[in-house]
Parts: sequence; C-alpha cells; structure tokens
Amino acid sequence: MSSHEFAALGKKVSEPCRRLEVFPKPSGVETIILESDEVTSLCPVTGQPDWETVIIEYVPDKLCLESKSLKLYLWSFRDEGVFCEALASKIAQDVESACEPHSCKVTVIQKPRGGIKITASALTGKGAAGE
Repeated sequence: MSSHEFAALGKKVSEPCRRLEVFPKPSGVETIILESDEVTSLCPVTGQPDWETVIIEYVPDKLCLESKSLKLYLWSFRDEGVFCEALASKIAQDVESACEPHSCKVTVIQKPRGGIKITASALTGKGAAGE
C-alpha cells in the first residue's frame, strides 16, 4: 500500500476503526516495538472500565504497521467487553493478519482493579505454540 492509499493517515478521523494499515518495510529494520498506555476496554462480566498498556513487538517481513491506524484500532476496544488475555490474543492475530510478520508478541498489562494487576502475552508466527 503506498502512502496515497491510506484511509486514515493525513485525514480527519472522528471514530475508531478496526482496519490496520501497512506500508513497505524500510531496509535494515529488524524489530519494531509499538506501545500505548491509553487503551481502554470493558470487563465483559461487570461492564466496569479497564485501562491497559499494550506493547506490540514484531519482526517485520515485508510490511510495517502504520501508527495512526493502530491508534484508531486500539480506540475501537473502548466500548468492548473483553478479558485482558483475550485482548492480547485478538491484537496479536490482527497484527499477524495485517502485516504477516516473521513473529509477533503482544503484551497487555491491565492496570490494577481490586488490587490485581494482570499481564498477558500472545505470540504469533514462528515463535508461537512451540513452533
């Protein structure tokens, strides 16, 4: 996808979107780490808000994630009921689908509620499931 084809980058956007956009990997790039501490979701049982830090670390093959589309993607979880563990898995699967990296690790750190902090990681690619 060339820069003139981006749906979000360079445009006014006022709502979340689950579409992750990509661009060609520059030569020499080995690992990319994207981190946001502004992710929110809802407990799927109680509906109470949860605040998460999401860390995406991947080894790109041919494509990289575009950061504005990632912001809109993460925003899309704001009103969704999802457990921390499922959120890590969903994001890892969506990154895998969008840019087909050699490997991807997504860590979600849920801020403490009721005194319990949760950290969940999900892997895709060659490092997943003992591959």
